[in-house]
Amino acid sequence: MALEIVRIPVLSDNYIWLVHEPVSKETMVVDPAVADAPLAEAKKRGWKITQIWNTHWHPDHTGGNAYIKAATDCHITGPEAEKERIPTLDTMVKEGDTARLGDVVAAVIDVPAHTAGHIAFHFVGEGEVFVGDTLFAMGCGRLFEGTAAQMFDNMRKLEKLPPETNVYCAHEYTQSNGEYALVAEPGNQALKDRMDEVMAARAKGEATVPTTIALEQATNPFMRAASIEQLAERRTAKDNF
Repeated sequence: MALEIVRIPVLSDNYIWLVHEPVSKETMVVDPAVADAPLAEAKKRGWKITQIWNTHWHPDHTGGNAYIKAATDCHITGPEAEKERIPTLDTMVKEGDTARLGDVVAAVIDVPAHTAGHIAFHFVGEGEVFVGDTLFAMGCGRLFEGTAAQMFDNMRKLEKLPPETNVYCAHEYTQSNGEYALVAEPGNQALKDRMDEVMAARAKGEATVPTTIALEQATNPFMRAASIEQLAERRTAKDNF
């Protein structure tokens, strides 16, 4: 049975994802920036949070860990390479490992660059990937702890996922990303069409994520960068945009 995935907007532009597996009735929180919102949403739905999955150590992805764990006795899984920076972790994972929600299994993908140990969780059979701050709609994460070469490699890993894969990123950055993307690729008609849709959605206060791998292949200037050098140039340009 398909996962039930709920988007919870918090802070200024963060998304927490609440993921429920209806057979086992397990419920997992991806990257809880805060605790109160996911706890309230789970309670409203009659779900009990049993797990937290972290993609990286930043406080706006782990800030709710300790409180949710205290409230629910949930199990916390996150990147092995960042265990020193996420003291609440129970299980540490890296590429080649899996994480399980009930009978549904996710493959762990190493995607360092935004942070040194950043990971993603790919539910292969469900067609869902949780990418934290590595891939955004028409964007990618800033290179805080890694290199353009690492981010270029991340884009190669992610673009190999099935095109229909739903991509769950952790921020509503789509409009600003798209404004830069139009500068990077002014001749991209698919990008222009997408931005029309994004502008209309945001004007109505609607969310623009999840996205899909296919949509990013067509419109994301970082996934579409032809070389490490071009990705580096585009990342620097976006940082200063």
